[in-house]
Parts: sequence; structure tokens; C-alpha cells
Amino acid sequence: MKKAQVIIDKEFILGDVDKRLYGSFIEHLGRAVYEGIYQPESAFADENGFRKDTIELVKELNVPIIRYPGGNFVSGYCWEDGVGPKEKRPSRVDLAWSVIETNQFGLNEFVDWTKAVNSQVMMAVNLGTRGVEDAKNLLEYCNFSGNSKYSDLRKSHGYEKPHNIKTWCLGNEMDGPWQMGHKTAEEYARLAHETGRVMKMMDPNIELVACGSSSSSMPTFGSWEATLIDECYDTIDYVSMHQYYGNRDNDSANFLASSVDLDQFITNVIAICDYVKGKKHGKKNINISLDEWNVWYHSNEADEKLEKWVQKPHQLEDVYNFEDALLVGSMLITMLRHADRVKIGCMAQLVNVIAPIMTSDTGAWKQTIFYPFYHCSRYGHGTVLNTIVKSPVYEAKQYGEAAFLDCVVVNNEEEEELVIFAVNKDLEEDMEVTLDLRQFSDYQIVEHIVMQDEDLKAVNTESNPDRIKPANDGYSKLNSGRLSSKLQSKSWNVIRLKKQCK
Repeated sequence: MKKAQVIIDKEFILGDVDKRLYGSFIEHLGRAVYEGIYQPESAFADENGFRKDTIELVKELNVPIIRYPGGNFVSGYCWEDGVGPKEKRPSRVDLAWSVIETNQFGLNEFVDWTKAVNSQVMMAVNLGTRGVEDAKNLLEYCNFSGNSKYSDLRKSHGYEKPHNIKTWCLGNEMDGPWQMGHKTAEEYARLAHETGRVMKMMDPNIELVACGSSSSSMPTFGSWEATLIDECYDTIDYVSMHQYYGNRDNDSANFLASSVDLDQFITNVIAICDYVKGKKHGKKNINISLDEWNVWYHSNEADEKLEKWVQKPHQLEDVYNFEDALLVGSMLITMLRHADRVKIGCMAQLVNVIAPIMTSDTGAWKQTIFYPFYHCSRYGHGTVLNTIVKSPVYEAKQYGEAAFLDCVVVNNEEEEELVIFAVNKDLEEDMEVTLDLRQFSDYQIVEHIVMQDEDLKAVNTESNPDRIKPANDGYSKLNSGRLSSKLQSKSWNVIRLKKQCK
């Protein structure tokens, strides 16, 4: 059995967890909206056409903010098409995904739906085929309370009070040649700065997210961020990051080491943000919005065969297996280990499209990746302690040296709870992990949740939705303030300790 050691000090704090770290994403893509969250003809629909089974699962995930309406879709979106009487809304060609968009679900429906799932809106503006004027008009429609053209239009649609959306994305993946209205770094930086400046003239209380690189492998990564932040430093609050991983070569050890790459990506973006801050003698930090992240590769071959110009195709419907859940757990741990600067995270996406929740005409169920996200969004609040991990390592084919153990410790003083999230990436051996908790001498173990399976390719389906699920059957013990835990090979672990009343 391998051995590892975790070291913490309750006074060595990395940073506070922003609850928006556990956000998600709904794009007009595939069956995310239509048949995912909105299906008026379904037996599961409420009076608004919202699927009640989806609402309950999203509420269980405890998602505080949801990015909308894209994604690539937003770069050609006319928001006006999706408001007002439904019978007057036009169907449009969506060039992003080669489908027909009916606009029967739009901005106001999404605001209503986010309230139903106890969440908030992270709205994106179209900086692909539109620009400053459109962004200003959309913000006026959403947030302006006085009498004006677009606030009056909102009121005529039945929404007297403003939506008060506080987090706004300035476009999507504008560095990508696949994007409608793709721009160079200089072109996008000027547009983002001017758009953001005008938007904050109307509502100084909003926060703005500018488009960083679409992935760490983009040829312009680094120079794009430097150009963008240099131009927009005084206007924006966050720079976005997008990152997906896949196991196309069926090399599980290498795939599980992908979190090494994510950690380096985040570190590099922070370095660029701080370089520009220093260069400008600035006082504020530009933080990170990791507003697209997940595993994505299972559906690639099927997506290439899809018929074009149809409505709500079964698109990007990855069926996630157990090893995908392990990597999602490691990615969440990595984000928490950068909680001082990664303040917003959006798992892409939420329902049906590369998602933790799937639906059909007969029900909804949880994919394997649902559970690590659920555990972190439920228990990963408070302050992240600087977590030092001394673990055996292995050599990953693509990412080099990787630790067998991913781990982070979160101290929730308000709940008087200490939570340890850990992934044992060893595919063969269990691991004994020790942690000195004498600073938390009045804490006791509440539970040790484990998700483990010998079959890395096992999946949950509608007919067998509980094939992969966690259980409170892990082995951890405290002896004189020292924690010893056995982490099974290839396992996701959540160890919770609570302060005991005397």
C-alpha cells in the first residue's frame, strides 16, 4: 500500500471560496434548453413549461450562478428574438451549431427558471456579430429601473422590476477561428474595453468577464491575455478560461493527470494578470472565471454525423464513465487550490449537453460526474487551507510527473466543519494518507464518503441510474489528533469532520 502525507496549518489560509466557483452553464445547444430544462409538452412540465424533474436535480446540485445563452451560440444571438409574445418570436438559423433556433425560450424564461432552481444569471453579450450598442440595450432591458425604451419594453413583457443581473460576459471565445465574428487580440481588446466602459456607465455595480484563451493549447495563449488585460485592466474584473479534457487514447493514467495541466494553465494566467497589474502600478487583481470546464470527447464522432438545420438534435451528449468522475473531482480540487484567484467556475454544461444531468421523455438521472460536483458545492465552502501534499508520483505520457494523490482541505468556520477532498489516482494500489489535525483536537469524523469502482468505464443510464454512486463506507480514524485514512485505488473521497459540543 502506498503512503502519502497531507500537511496543513489552520492559520495558513490560501483564500476564501466564492460560492460562484460551483456555477454551471446553459447554452442554446442540442437538448440543453429544449427537452432539458424547457419542455412544455412533457408530463414532467410545470405551468411554465419547465421540467420539474430537472429543477429538482439542479437544486440538489446547489448551483449558485448559471452562464447563458452561450457559448458559441451567443456570437450570433439577437436577444430581442427571445423576448415578448412567443407567437411573434422568429425562428433563426444558428450558424454556431448548424441548427434552427425557435426562440420559444429566451431571456425572461431563463431568469424565471434560475429563480426556480435558486440560482442567478451570468449573462453573455454578443460581441461576434454585434457590439457596444446591443450590449448597452440588453443591459438597459435587464437592469434599468427608470422609464426608457428598453426598460419600458421589459415592463411591457410583464417584468416590472429589473432583473438586476450582476455578472456579464463580454462575448465568448473570441480568439477562436470557429467563432462568428472572430477577432485578433487587439480587435477584441478594444471592443471589450469600449463595451465594458459603456456598460459600467449605465450600471457601475456590474462585474465584467472578458474572454481569455479558449484553451491552453491555443497558439495565441499568453500573448492574447497580455494584450487583452493591458487594454482592459481598468474596465474588467475577470478574465475567462475554458478547458476540456478527453481520454481519446484510452490511457487512463495520463487522462487522470490532466489536472496537472489545468493547474499550470491557471498558474500561467494568474502570472499574466499580475504582470499587467505590476506594469500599470495597479491596485486591483484581475481574477479568473473558469466558465467552461469539463470532460468532453465521447460524443465527437457521433456529432460529426448529425443532420444539419434541425431543431434540438442529440448533440454533445457525452455519456460519462467512472474515470471521468475521478478527473472532474481532481479538476474541482485544482480549482479550490486556486480559490484565492479562481472566483467563478461554470461546469459546461448542466443538462444533456456534456452534462451531469440527463433527461428523456420518461425521466431524468444523474451521470457519474454529478457526484464530485455535488459534494464540493455542498461541502466545499469557507476558507481553503494551504494544503501541502507529499505523495508518490508517476510519469504521465502527456503531462509528465503527476502525484497519485490530489487533495485539498477546506475549513468552514461558520459550520464548524473541516472537509478533505481527495482523489487516489493509483489504478492498482490503495493508499494510506496521514494528516496531523491536533489543531482541530475538538473535531471528530462525521463521515468518509467514497466513490469507487473496479470498472473505470462503468456508466449510469436511465435503466441503471445508480450503477456508480457514492457510499459512506470509507475508512478513516483519529488517534490523538492524527488522522489516518485508507483511500481505495481509483477513488473519490470526501472526509468530513465536525466540531464536537462539550
